[in-house]
Amino acid sequence: MRSWSRPDVPSLGDLGLGEGPVVRVHDTASGEVRPSDPSGSARMYVCGITPYDATHMGHASTYLAFDLLQRAWLDRGLDVDYTQNVTDVDDPLIERAQATGVEWSDLAAREIELFRQDMTALRIIPPASYVGAVETIDLVVDLIDKLDRAGSVYQVDDDLYFDVHADAGFGSVSGLDEAEMLRIFPERGGDPDRPGKKHPLDCLLWQAERPGEPSWETRLGTGRPGWHVECAAIALEHLGVRFDVQGGGSDLVFPHHEMSASEATVVTHEPFADAYVHAGMVGFEGEKMSKSKGNLVLVSQLRADGRDPMAIRLALLAHHYRSDWEWFDDEITQAEVRLATWRDAVSRTLAPSGTEVLQAVRAALADDLDAPAALAAIDAWAADDSAADPQAGRTVRTAVDALLGVAL
Repeated sequence: MRSWSRPDVPSLGDLGLGEGPVVRVHDTASGEVRPSDPSGSARMYVCGITPYDATHMGHASTYLAFDLLQRAWLDRGLDVDYTQNVTDVDDPLIERAQATGVEWSDLAAREIELFRQDMTALRIIPPASYVGAVETIDLVVDLIDKLDRAGSVYQVDDDLYFDVHADAGFGSVSGLDEAEMLRIFPERGGDPDRPGKKHPLDCLLWQAERPGEPSWETRLGTGRPGWHVECAAIALEHLGVRFDVQGGGSDLVFPHHEMSASEATVVTHEPFADAYVHAGMVGFEGEKMSKSKGNLVLVSQLRADGRDPMAIRLALLAHHYRSDWEWFDDEITQAEVRLATWRDAVSRTLAPSGTEVLQAVRAALADDLDAPAALAAIDAWAADDSAADPQAGRTVRTAVDALLGVAL
């Protein structure tokens, strides 16, 4: 699947400004902020959209978080091998298509293209591999075959299920006990009460053909993949075993990341990822922002209203990626003021030391991607009317571009 256009990312090292420090990120599985400093190349998988509606601020906040991680790794001198999926066949997509009288594939194509436009406008670095579920049916079938040979697959009617307890480490990603898992599972697409399952938490691998729904003929029978196995198959194919970061929103910790990791581990006998990094949820008027609630603030609508995408990006950067926060209409207004202030500041002939603010921004991002601290450092520099460094404006403009992705 085609990704989107890559923004130019300046190399601070090539400009004689050195390289960034080791990046430390919060790992959900261990509950600790840990260094992520791979040798030579960093490998990251971030779960992508189910394309049945436009990109909202929760999506944008998540993908911006992992854009910051890419930029910090690049500044460290690492290559980045980044894979993102698109769940372009799934129940919510099919249900929306049926409700609106649109072909499911047309709906998916439309929303994926809008997502590309939003990501391009926000200057999000695209994945090297942007992969749809539909194009990976064969990979999923191969992985299910391997799981079957490992003795972890069983049949319920014509559907195939994964025995989650075939993985002795099941539960280690989320750290949840079984009671909490059972509470959350049905809220996030699970079917704990289905008759015939060996255990309520076992998850669907392959759904047999349903009338009026898309399906594919395979050696498993005619049907389509389950959600979790899709990501396991794509990640293993494009990144291999034990890649550096599995990322996504915090609502994916369980069941999605837990079960994808278990499916991969059963066939590889290796940890799925070294760190599980999760972005917080974005709310609006006291509730989580979600398509089902109809309370979305859309990136495309803000752009259509004439808002500068760099101001949208700054509004998101004002919140730490792991925090749960609520969007208010004045967020964008405040970000526009900040953007104008920064643009004025970098245009000064003389300004306070640019290298000092560069080091402050690097240190903030290295500390679990602390974008608000980075913004505060630039705010303080912009407000300082002392004049000492004729290169300061150029240095800060380049640092803000390279590390924060904001074009001044």
